[in-house]
Amino acid sequence: MAIRLGVSAPGASAARSPRRLVLLGATGSIGRSAVDLLENDLDNFTVAAVVGGRDPQALARVALTVRAEFAAIRDPDGYACLKEALAGTGIEVGAGREAVIEAAQRPADLVIGAIAGAAGLEPTYAALSSGRDVALANKECLVCAGALFMGAAKRTGARVLPIDSEHNAILQALGGAPPAAVERMILTASGGPFRTWSKEAISRATPEQALAHPNWAMGPKVTIDSAGLMNKGLELIEAHHLFGVAAGKLDVLVHPQSIVHGLVAFCDGSVTAGLAVPDMRVPIAHCLGFPHRLKTSMRRLDLAEIATLTFERPDFARFPALRLAVDALAGGAGLPTVLNAANEIAVETFLCGRIGFDGIARHVAEACEAALKDGTAREPATVEEALQLDHVVRERSRTALAAETSSGMITSW
Repeated sequence: MAIRLGVSAPGASAARSPRRLVLLGATGSIGRSAVDLLENDLDNFTVAAVVGGRDPQALARVALTVRAEFAAIRDPDGYACLKEALAGTGIEVGAGREAVIEAAQRPADLVIGAIAGAAGLEPTYAALSSGRDVALANKECLVCAGALFMGAAKRTGARVLPIDSEHNAILQALGGAPPAAVERMILTASGGPFRTWSKEAISRATPEQALAHPNWAMGPKVTIDSAGLMNKGLELIEAHHLFGVAAGKLDVLVHPQSIVHGLVAFCDGSVTAGLAVPDMRVPIAHCLGFPHRLKTSMRRLDLAEIATLTFERPDFARFPALRLAVDALAGGAGLPTVLNAANEIAVETFLCGRIGFDGIARHVAEACEAALKDGTAREPATVEEALQLDHVVRERSRTALAAETSSGMITSW
């Protein structure tokens, strides 16, 4: 499905009437950045609902800041604390799966899908299936069930707007051109903290070193993915579904300055690019106002000050995770779901200090090979099947990695 681009009249305001929003993942890094923007522009927005995971106090603060109508926390144990924190405010309170789904389906012009991990699949799909436009920051929705999500968007007429800086830059660079006009679509990667490290040095990297990203402030999981370029591989899978572009037309360039976020090369030889300072509030603001433009006070891009922009081809030998993701996209079916689930558990294990950095890609490769051999990597036909496949691979990964780290030997599946 091609993303529908709106056209606004010259001089049109960012929002002619307050836009109704739902914020899924309100207490995470994307949610906090969105709240920062909304706090300074509440006259143009009405927040129908905010959703959090396990921190009722943080969710209550967000609900009060954005004057939300409804606050839902996924963890039922957080209900009493959330209710007490919002007592007397007039803000409705809910907890558990049903409350989260209710929040996702409340009448809204835009739902920000920023719940991290597989937990974001069901509520984000519920929003799309209800015809809500979704500004998507959850990679798993498209990596694990991309065909399902884009099919729901096509069926209901809803738009999927990407919050990831790379996909958002490509959306803007496309300018509404059809997939047939695209010769190549290029995502950029900063290269992370190990861009110039040798393969041997990367294999010995500590969690602290892998978390020291040179450009972006992100959560620990996505920062580790960025260090190994797995994050860029997952983004290639997302781009395939978002823009309807064949896997063979997708590419990656390493760009350490993180100024050019994405490029589109067209069949006539022209190339357009999306540039911005490395600040997640830039793509979030674009989605919040789409198809209009919000006025923000963020730091502006000064190319003269930056002076130099450099680009390199990615090194698959030093960053094998990127090759694994490319192969999973080419393999299709349920392989991207397997890749994602195995990677999440391997990253958790690395952050706990139980495997080396090179063990992440090694484990993901073993998981994908095993799933192909035993037929586990079937295409999920429903969100429930995607979640079940995700669960099976996670449990297998936990078992295999626990055995490996206790014995010091690689365990077969």
